[in-house]
This record gives sequence, structure tokens and C-alpha cells, in this order.
Amino acid sequence: MKRDDIHIISRHSNASEHTIQKALNDHVYSDQTDWKKFFNLFIISVGVGFTVAGIIFFFAYNWADMHKFVKIGLTQGILIITTSMLFLLKLDEKIKNIILTGASVLVGVLFAVFGQIYQTGANAYDFFLGWTIFVTLWAIVSDFAPLWLIYFILMNTTLHLYTEQVAKNWSITFVYTLHFIVNMIPVLFVVFSKNKAPNWFLYTMILASVTYATLGISIGVFEKFEFAFLLLIIITGISYVFGYKHGLKTKNGFYLSVIPFSLIVIVSAVFVDISNNELMFLFISMFIIVSVTLTILNLINYQKKWNHEE
Repeated sequence: MKRDDIHIISRHSNASEHTIQKALNDHVYSDQTDWKKFFNLFIISVGVGFTVAGIIFFFAYNWADMHKFVKIGLTQGILIITTSMLFLLKLDEKIKNIILTGASVLVGVLFAVFGQIYQTGANAYDFFLGWTIFVTLWAIVSDFAPLWLIYFILMNTTLHLYTEQVAKNWSITFVYTLHFIVNMIPVLFVVFSKNKAPNWFLYTMILASVTYATLGISIGVFEKFEFAFLLLIIITGISYVFGYKHGLKTKNGFYLSVIPFSLIVIVSAVFVDISNNELMFLFISMFIIVSVTLTILNLINYQKKWNHEE
């Protein structure tokens, strides 16, 4: 039972104040057990994070004084011990996922150590590509949002470095189109499969997608019209229409705020492309003020309407 459900019951029933308060305490408010569980997971997460950071700084500080076999042996040993803990110890599933997330970062440390010792001469994107491939199975098996976030950060980094070091002839609009598609994949999966992903993960991926779409279209406005630019406009337009309708359906103001702000930036770029004199910049300033105000008023009206419906 959610907070909104309890509020609806309180307004449309003769339940006493004591009953409503008890329902809030039982189903909404966190008790001592919940806070204890939160702090346990928080401390474990911080501990794993500091441990991984300590391992990285250990190699960085003692790099010149260590034999190459010691460097690789220590890294592999730590990785083996970390992953073995998942099978040998009876731990909570969330704790296992936190440890597995730390182990996924150690995979990158292992590749970095190997590359520095043997000077493979590979491009930077090869490093992140290998890192991404070798943690793919862990991300799928764990289905843990922080690990998935790291995974998509690695994918975006790999794609970005590949376009900088190999595919140098790709237009920046096409690159942003690819980034938009990559970041929209988890969003579409969560929405259509009704997967119970945390809101922070979904919102982060949406922000990344909207950012790449906004930058890609804004930059494409100043360049020659090309296929990638038209493709980005089409898929962005479809995504924005679907996202706005989904926001209205789920009564989620996040969609109704992010999409209009992105459109404001894109329209402002179109105005700058038309003219960049002082009068146009004054007009764009007024346009931004008015459009942002209307967006906020629209959100307030929807919020009032949704509260009234409840």
C-alpha cells in the first residue's frame, strides 16, 4: 500500500486518525529495522568503494617498485577472492550484488595493469570495449541497477572513444544519434517490460538520452542537413511524443518537464541559426523566459488536476 492510497482512503472513508497513522507507520514510514538495513547496505557499499579505490591507488603509488608478475598476480588474486566470496559465503542478495559491482570495477583495473605492463599499443576504446564485454554477463545475471549504470557508462565511453580514434569521419550528429539509441534501450526495456527498476536509474538514463538528443539536434541545426540529422529528429520526435503521453498516463511530472526543456533548447538553437544579432538574442532570452514559465505553470496545473482526481 502506497502513501497516495492511504490518503485516498482517509478522504473517502470514516477511518479514524489513529487508523490512518497506523497504516502510514506500517506501510510508508521507515522504522528502526528499515534504517538499520539501509545503514548496513550503505556502509558495505562505501566499504567496497573505498576498497576498490585503495587497490587502484596502491598500484599507482607502488607501480615502479613492483615486478610485473606481482602486479598481475595481485590483481587476479583479488578478483578471484572477490568473486569466490559470492559462492562460498552465505550473504544477502543485495550484498552479493554490491560485491559483484566492485568486482566489475576490478576487471577494468586488471585490463589496465595488463595493458601497462605489456604495452599492447591498443587504442583506449579497446580497453573499455573489453571491460564492457567481460562484465556483460555479470550485469545480466545480477540485474542490479548500479552495475547496469556502470555498464552503460562503459558502453558510452567505448562508443565515444571509438568515434574519436577510429571512426573519425563520422559526423558528430551521427555519433549523438548512436548515443541516444544506446541510452534509450534500457528506458524502453523498463517501460515496456514493466521491470521494477529504481526511479533514479530510469531518470538517469532518460536524462542521458535527452541530453544527447538535444545536443545532436542543436548541433545539426548549424550543419548541413544530412541523413543522421533527419534520423535523429524522427526518433527523437517519436520518443518525445511517447514519453509525454507516458508521463500523462503515469502522472509523472519528470517526463513533462525534461521534454519541454529539451525542446526549448532546440528551438533556441534554430533561432540562433536564423540570426545571431543583438535583437535575435534579446528575442531568444524573452522566448526562454516565457516558455519556461509556461512549462512550470503547465506542470502546476497537471499536479493540481492529479491531486483532485485522487
